[in-house]
Amino acid sequence: MANDASPLQRLRAELLRGATSPRELAERALAKSNQNAGRNVYISRDENWTLREADGVHKGLFTGESDRAQKKFSKGQFLSDESPPLFGLPVSLKDCFDLEGFRTTAGTRYYAEKNEIARADSAVAKRLRAQGAVITGKTNLHPLAYGITGENPDFGDCLQPAGATLLTGGSTSGGAASVQEGSAVAAIGTDTGGSIRVPAALCGLAGYRASIGLAWDRKLWTGGVHLAQAFDTLGWIFRDLRDAPLLVEGLFGLQVPRETNSHVKIGAISFEFLHDGDANVLAAFASCQELLRASGAEVQSFDGAYWEDALSIYAPIQASEAAAIHAAAIKTGATSGNYSCFPSPINERLAWGASLTAEEVQLQRQRHAEFRARLDTLFQSFDFLILPCSPVSKLEAGKDHTQTRPTILRYTTPLSLAGTPVVTLPFPNGAGIQLTARRGQDSRLLAYAAALTDNGHALPQLR
Repeated sequence: MANDASPLQRLRAELLRGATSPRELAERALAKSNQNAGRNVYISRDENWTLREADGVHKGLFTGESDRAQKKFSKGQFLSDESPPLFGLPVSLKDCFDLEGFRTTAGTRYYAEKNEIARADSAVAKRLRAQGAVITGKTNLHPLAYGITGENPDFGDCLQPAGATLLTGGSTSGGAASVQEGSAVAAIGTDTGGSIRVPAALCGLAGYRASIGLAWDRKLWTGGVHLAQAFDTLGWIFRDLRDAPLLVEGLFGLQVPRETNSHVKIGAISFEFLHDGDANVLAAFASCQELLRASGAEVQSFDGAYWEDALSIYAPIQASEAAAIHAAAIKTGATSGNYSCFPSPINERLAWGASLTAEEVQLQRQRHAEFRARLDTLFQSFDFLILPCSPVSKLEAGKDHTQTRPTILRYTTPLSLAGTPVVTLPFPNGAGIQLTARRGQDSRLLAYAAALTDNGHALPQLR
C-alpha cells in the first residue's frame, strides 16, 4: 500500500524546488503565534531570532550534514534524498528543553527566576537545528510537565486557539496549541503519563510518543528537564498521520517503511473499562473499530480489568522520582518535603513523593515490572492495541478539575507502564484513540498509522 505525499512532504518539496522559502514559512507561522485567548501559547519567543534561523537554514548554515550535502545546499542544489528531513519546517519546542539564548522555565515562575539564559542547546534543540528545522519558540506547559489539563497558575491556563473556553490538555499544552493555530507545523513534546496523547486528542490532532528508551539510546535528554525517568519519553504533536515518518526520521533517525501489511490483528479494550467514557469518546471508539475492520484489520476485544491497577503503581514511582529531581534543583527545604515554590497541587504531589520510603518505592517498581510483563503477553495475540486517549473529549476552562487527572490517567498510564510507542488517532470533537504496538516496534506502528490515511481512502476521518 503506497502512501501519497503527506502535507509536510509536499511542503518540503516546495521548499526544495524554491517555490517557497524557510523565511516565508517562518513569517507565516510567526504571524499566527499566540492566537489563543490568553496569548500564551509560547512562554518565550523572539521573532528576529526565528527569522535569522530561517535565513541560516536557507543558506545551508545548519550543522550535522555531510560536506557534499552542505555544498549542494550552499549552491541551491537541493536534492530531496540528501536534504535533512526537517529542512525549513517551523516547529515549536516545549519549554522544558534548553535553547541557546533563552531561559528554560519548565512552566514555573520559580525556574524562570532561578535559571540562567541557556548557553547551549539541549540535545533535542541541537538535533532539530541540525535537521534543518526552524524553531518558532518555547511553548507553554503544565508546570514541571506534572499535569494533564494544561492549567498553569504561573503563566496562565493554556486555552485552545480554536475554542476559547476549552483547555488544551497537558502537559504539552502550548505544543498542541501551536499546531492548532498554525504557528508550527509540528511540536516537540514529552510524554510521561499521557502528555502528548491527551492534548493531541483534545485538540483534534495526531500525536506520537516514542518507546521508552528510544530518546535515551539517542542521548536526546541532555539539556532537558525530566519529570520521572522511569516513564519519560519524547515525541511529536502534528496534524496528519502521514507526516509521522518524516518527523520521526528528523528527531530519532528512524526509517519508517512505506509499505505495510493491513491484515493485522488488533485488540480493543473491553467495553467494561470504558464505563466513564462520554458519548463522543464512545462513538469515536466504535467508529475507529469499524474503520479499522474496513481497512483489513481483525479487531477483537480483550479484558483490561487488571489495567485498573496501573495508576496505583505509576503515581508513587512518578512522585518519588519527580521529588528527587526537583529537590536537587531547589536544594532547600526538600528534606522536609517543602516544595512550596511550585504551584499547588504539584507541591503536594512532590511532598508525597519525598515522603515515600525506599522500600515503598521498590515495592511499586516490582509491581511495575510484573504489570509490564503481563501487558507484554497481549502482543503474543495482537499486533496492535487500541483504547481511547481519555474518557472525556473536552476540558472546560475555569471548572473544577480536581478529579480530572486520575480520571484521564486511568486510560493513559497502562501504556506508560508498558513503555510502548503510541500514536494518537484523531477523531472529531476532541476524541482521540491510542494505537500502540510492542515496545521497540515504533517503525511498524508508524508505518501502519500512516497507511491508514493512504490516498485518503482507508480512514478519511483521520485526516
